[in-house]
Amino acid sequence: MLDIANFIATRRDRGRHTSEELADFAAAVANGSVPDYQLSAWLMAAFLNPLSIEETAWLTRAMADSGEIMDLTGLPKPWVDKHSTGGVGDKTTMVLLPLLAACGLTVVKMSGRGLGITGGTLDKLSAIPGFRTNLTPHEMKEQAKLIGLALTGQTPNLAPADKVLYALRDTTGTVGSIPLIVSSVLSKKLAGGAETIVLDVKCGSGGLVQTEQEARKLAATLADVGKLLKLRVRIALTDMSQPLGSAMGNALEVKEAVQVLTGRARSAPVLRFRSLCIELAGLTLEACGMKDTLEDGKKAAEECLANGSALKKFQYWCQSQGATVDVTEPSFEFPNAPTIKTYNTPSTGWASVLDAQTFGRGVMRLGGGRKRKEDLIDPRVGIELHACVGQRLEIDAPLFTIHATDEETADKVAARTFEGVEITESSPPKRPLVLDLY
Repeated sequence: MLDIANFIATRRDRGRHTSEELADFAAAVANGSVPDYQLSAWLMAAFLNPLSIEETAWLTRAMADSGEIMDLTGLPKPWVDKHSTGGVGDKTTMVLLPLLAACGLTVVKMSGRGLGITGGTLDKLSAIPGFRTNLTPHEMKEQAKLIGLALTGQTPNLAPADKVLYALRDTTGTVGSIPLIVSSVLSKKLAGGAETIVLDVKCGSGGLVQTEQEARKLAATLADVGKLLKLRVRIALTDMSQPLGSAMGNALEVKEAVQVLTGRARSAPVLRFRSLCIELAGLTLEACGMKDTLEDGKKAAEECLANGSALKKFQYWCQSQGATVDVTEPSFEFPNAPTIKTYNTPSTGWASVLDAQTFGRGVMRLGGGRKRKEDLIDPRVGIELHACVGQRLEIDAPLFTIHATDEETADKVAARTFEGVEITESSPPKRPLVLDLY
C-alpha cells in the first residue's frame, strides 16, 4: 500500500521515488483511492522539484499500465502515432493521419479537446456532422484493420491515471512541468500500442511552451524518456510564433484541411501549413523504416497527396466514424457565422509580427475555444489570416477575416487582434517553420 503522505513528502524534500512507488501511485490515482487535495499537493511538489529522466520514464510506464494496453496484433505494421503539443491553427492531424494511412502505415490515435487558445482535434472533427469521437478500443482496432487509421478521445480504460492528473494539472498551475508533460504524452502513446511516435513540439507564443530554450528541453526529455521506454521517437521542433495556416476556428480548420487534401491550397498561409504536413509525414516514414531518408519520405507523401489516395483515406475515415455528409464535396458548405467581415492592412510594409497568442485569444473571445472543459464551442466562428510573417503587404489589402455572431463582437475582436500585428518598413529576419529535428 502506498503511503501517500510520505510519497508527497519525498517529492517535497527533493527525494527520489522508486519505480515501485510510482507504480503504486499511478494505480491509486486510477482507482480513485487518493483524494484530489493530496494529488494536487504532489503535483505542486513535482512542479517545484522535477522528476529525473529515470523517474519520468517509470511514471510514464506506470500511467500506461494503470489501464488497458491496446493490442494491435493482427494489424499491418508499422504501427505509428503522432502527437502535437498544440498551437493556434494546428489542424495537422486531419491531414497527416489519412496521408500516413495512404502511405501504408497503421495509425491508431487518441486526441484531446482544446482548452484555452490551443484548439483540440476532437473539437475540430466534431464540427463534421455525425463524426464520432468516442470509439471503443475494439472499434478502433476493427476500423484500423479496414482503412489503416482510427481516432478517438481518451477512453476511461486507456491511461486512466493520466486522465485524472491531466485535469488536475490544469487547475493547479502545474501544466508547464516538463516531466509531467512528457509522462502524460508518452503514457497515452504506450497505451495506444504504437511502436513509432512522431512528436511535433511547438515553440512560440501560440503554444504550450513559448521559449525556444524550454521547447528544446522538452524535446530532449521526450527523446530521452522514449529511449528508456524502448520506443522509436522522432521529434520536430516547429514554429508557433505565428498561427499555423490561415484558419483558426473549428469548422474553418476542417475546411482548410480539406483544401490541402483536395489540392486546392493556394494562399501563402495554407501552403505553409501544407509544408508542415509533408515534413511530418516524411519524418514518420523515415522513423518507422518505410523510407531510407527524410527526403524520400517527403516525396512519397507528396505523391499520395497528388494522386488522391490521401483524400480517399480521409473520406473513408469520416464515413467509418459516422459522418453524415461528405465535407470534401465542392458543393458542401458548413453553416456560416452570422457576421463575416474582412479587415484590411493599415499600412504598406512587411508583416513582421502576427502574434499567434493574440489571434488565439481572438478566437476565444468569438466563442471558438473554451476556458473550462465544460464550456460549449461555436464551430462556426473563428479567424482567417491572409498573410504570413515576412510577406509584403499593401495598404487596404485584406489582412484577416473574422467570423462572428454579430458585427459588434467582430469589431471588438478585430481591434484587439490588430494589437498582435506589426508591419515594418524592412523585411524581418526569416524564421523557418521547422526549427530542428531530433
